[in-house]
Amino acid sequence: MQFCSKIFYYTVTLAVLCVGGPADLIAALPKAIKPFEASLVFRKVNPIDDYILQGLRSRGLQPAPLCSDSIFIRRLFIALLGRLPTAREVVDFLQESRFDKRSCLLNRLMQRPEFADYQTLKWGDILRIKAEFPINLWPNGVQAYNRWIHTALQKNMPYNQMAMAMLTGSGSNFREPQVNFFRALQSKTPEGIAKTVALTFMGVRFKSFTSAQQKALIDCFSRVRYKKSAEWKEEIVYNDPTPYPQRTITMPDGKLIHLTAYADPRHQFAAWLTAPDNPWFAKNIVNRIWFWLMGSGIIEPADDIRATNPAKYPRVLAYLEQELIKSNYDLHHIYRLIINSRTYQQSALARGKNALAEKWFACYPVRRLDAEVLADAVCNITGTHESYSSMIPEPFTFIPEEAPTITLGDGSITSQFLVMFGRPARDTGLLAERNNSPNSEQSLHLLNSTHIQNKLAKSWRLRALLRRYRRRPRELIKKLYLTILARYPTPHETKLAGQYYKKMDNSRQATIDLVWALLNSKEFVYQH
Repeated sequence: MQFCSKIFYYTVTLAVLCVGGPADLIAALPKAIKPFEASLVFRKVNPIDDYILQGLRSRGLQPAPLCSDSIFIRRLFIALLGRLPTAREVVDFLQESRFDKRSCLLNRLMQRPEFADYQTLKWGDILRIKAEFPINLWPNGVQAYNRWIHTALQKNMPYNQMAMAMLTGSGSNFREPQVNFFRALQSKTPEGIAKTVALTFMGVRFKSFTSAQQKALIDCFSRVRYKKSAEWKEEIVYNDPTPYPQRTITMPDGKLIHLTAYADPRHQFAAWLTAPDNPWFAKNIVNRIWFWLMGSGIIEPADDIRATNPAKYPRVLAYLEQELIKSNYDLHHIYRLIINSRTYQQSALARGKNALAEKWFACYPVRRLDAEVLADAVCNITGTHESYSSMIPEPFTFIPEEAPTITLGDGSITSQFLVMFGRPARDTGLLAERNNSPNSEQSLHLLNSTHIQNKLAKSWRLRALLRRYRRRPRELIKKLYLTILARYPTPHETKLAGQYYKKMDNSRQATIDLVWALLNSKEFVYQH
């Protein structure tokens, strides 16, 4: 089935209208503002908005209006669960009349199991959870470590406790899964460990420290040792019991740590790192959460904190740091503060034509969906599955077909689609490993690959919708828009699609063509 040769005017027109994303769609359809923006203006609700508004005014920028409820539910489902809302979920939310329904939706979604699933995926990137080269955790280690991270996030373990457990863990990497932090490294030398700790928990590139600061961090991990056991690929992480000369080291912020002859320096380091006055620990994680939710950090890159890389909004960052500490390092609290802010709930359509609007958060930053989220979205719409497995290394790993892509715990298990759409290799733990930049190869794949064509042609879900709405094309069109774009079609879109159905003798082919056009729209492929 060659869609490009079969599609004619109406479907091509639909694709053109959609393919430019929200801003271009609005330009093409001046009366279609309603699907993307709410009638409410930007009104501050917490200190985040105060500080953002002050910064925008100083730069001559105006905040965008609030996004519509349709945009908000889609945005929130993607940000928290890594999936699209169903048509039923969209309709129920749009019909809900309570004034605080956005906050209520946020609270409900954070209680769902998919929230921990998707957050585990993000942490897996940072922690380099990968069975194969160059990390070589092996499948047993990956499963144990991934499960431990998932449980910690599901239970909302205080972040300082979570970090402490990983930094001070000893024992078998199978029985004490958190010790895999010391195994998921390209270099297990004290310097290699210090570099990874600085990036992961401080958001600092090791090279930005002075040589004296680097040496102090290296000293904290100089006694970490590894040994094999009789069990296949099991490894024991432990503190070298050999007595060392007592010494005092100066940490990067000038604080002193006293190391005794038999002490495990990791404990003193972890206590220093997680102290409320540490200049990096809380700042790093709230900046990462802002990055995950807003597409760029308050400090950008979000894992490059240094004096020569200032924050865009220092007061926002300081406020979130203090809120994290006051809440006993409750990560959920930070999510709620950011998402409940009007800054997060802005439309993606900036006021005016200032090219810096996204950079300074005068509107919601538009970016492409994560590779795993996009793969799951296409599968959910068509009722199909992706097959994932790894034949290397042993034991072989096979993922159940019904398992969503966002639950893949092993960075070694991938596919051509995931690689093409920028899934990170999990070799370094750098945020830049995930590449969400669009390219022509991705566009061609969505437009005319057998992978996408087969999903559409063999979709039982589309066949079921067609049977249900065969004599009601307008209802079918509405259902497809709700399912794929999480909104109702505009009158113009309904008319255009209806004309295409009348023009086509084959309603099944017309449905496939419409779904194809919507899947190739930027409104679908992008987070907005």
